[in-house]
Amino acid sequence: MSRVAFIFPGQGAQKAGMGQDFYEQSEIAKEIFEKASDLLKIDMKALCFEENELLDQTEYTQAALTTTCLAMAKVVEARGLTPDITAGLSLGEYSAIAMAGGMSMEDAITTVRKRGILMQNTVPTGEGAMAAVLGMTGEAIEEVLAGREGVTIANYNCPGQLVITGKTSAVEAASTALKEAGAKRVVPLNVSGPFHSPMLKSAGEELANVLESVELSELKIPYVTNVTAEAVTDIGKTKALLAAQVASSVRWEQSVRNMIADGVDTFVEIGPGRTLAGFLRKIDRSVSVYNIQAWDDVDKVLTALQEGE
Repeated sequence: MSRVAFIFPGQGAQKAGMGQDFYEQSEIAKEIFEKASDLLKIDMKALCFEENELLDQTEYTQAALTTTCLAMAKVVEARGLTPDITAGLSLGEYSAIAMAGGMSMEDAITTVRKRGILMQNTVPTGEGAMAAVLGMTGEAIEEVLAGREGVTIANYNCPGQLVITGKTSAVEAASTALKEAGAKRVVPLNVSGPFHSPMLKSAGEELANVLESVELSELKIPYVTNVTAEAVTDIGKTKALLAAQVASSVRWEQSVRNMIADGVDTFVEIGPGRTLAGFLRKIDRSVSVYNIQAWDDVDKVLTALQEGE
């Protein structure tokens, strides 16, 4: 019997029109979008479905993407597909926790709204930067960064694709050094801050205060935390991990490898885009990977999984 993981994308996957077909076709999804609008006093339909500048602003992106991913995932769950474990890339971890039963959808959506505001406003624009490093191993990047101040690894996405983060000048200097050390390309990212760097430590501390008032529930299934790449079964650890996550490296490749080692052989990416499916193919091509980002994908994936049993 297959062991199934639901996986959720992070910031950057958002796109205008995401979730609109789910809203139009499903009362479950419609209710989630409308509830998010009421909770945040934001027109979530306009934010997610229409072309607009706000969707790419961190303080709006995080709530919009979480709402969309949870609306899609709840439809999939209602259709009878349930995961054995969940995981999410950075922001996606909130959807993973909610789908694992540890946090209500309402709390996930309101918390990421506050998280987005903290992450956007902690470091003044221009002082921090991020860059994708292509064609280089994590060990080789760590060696180049050793001894350098102000720059660290933000994301271990998959073999040959990592992200560095930190002070703008330090990221620029490290980018030059990495190219000289053999990186195929180093691509500056269009982001509003140095996410997952120690520069956001104060945002994590403020997020810890926000999380104090969030009521968590015992997990129905494990989820995997970005901070350690390990499965979490004790909800008591979750608040500290989420607070630390803001300024810690996202260990996505390690998370996937640990799930595979634990017997997961089927991954279902839920949310806009195919970013995580792409990472998975570079991590381990032996596992089955499916993507649900449109209404028609639900039937296709359910049929494919039933036929594969």
